[in-house]
Amino acid sequence: MREQYLPSTATTAYARVVVDGTLAGHAFACRWRHKGLTVCWITQLVVDKSFRNIGLATTLLNALRCDTDNIYGIMSSHPAACLAAAKVFCGAIERVPLDYIVTQADAILKSSPISYIRDAKPHGTLFKDESEMVSGVDTGFFVDHDEPNAALEAIKNDLPWPLGDLAEGHEFLLIIQRRRRSSRLL
Repeated sequence: MREQYLPSTATTAYARVVVDGTLAGHAFACRWRHKGLTVCWITQLVVDKSFRNIGLATTLLNALRCDTDNIYGIMSSHPAACLAAAKVFCGAIERVPLDYIVTQADAILKSSPISYIRDAKPHGTLFKDESEMVSGVDTGFFVDHDEPNAALEAIKNDLPWPLGDLAEGHEFLLIIQRRRRSSRLL
């Protein structure tokens, strides 16, 4: 499992959050170089059900951010993980730059030192597939989607959801270029 999520050929990081002595969540990140840029890929983001909706995923992702990161990415079947990543890395899910995903996804995925990321196939209408999914990857990872789909329906009631519906054996795909802070002269 270590080699799958934290390969020795890449720079890796781990963050965890403990609440009242209980492990409430953790996240793994893997960094690699792609065309002279640093990709920070969230390989796992987990928050225990009893500690959700209080900002722990955002806290974990902020702990993993580095000033040297240029690109952030995540593949996840859970829309809450995508919401947290979008919030931390680009401000909000509505601001996810879909045009960047469509032009950069294939090359970034193929440059990964992690085989399940490298072998994932972009899928969705962004990639000219007939699908209810907009931005995703076919990972062949079949898991129960009851909880993620229920979360997705709740999210769609409150927010515009740009990634479409979750297909079986697939995960949502987010790739976000680092926001540059503007410097303004006063």
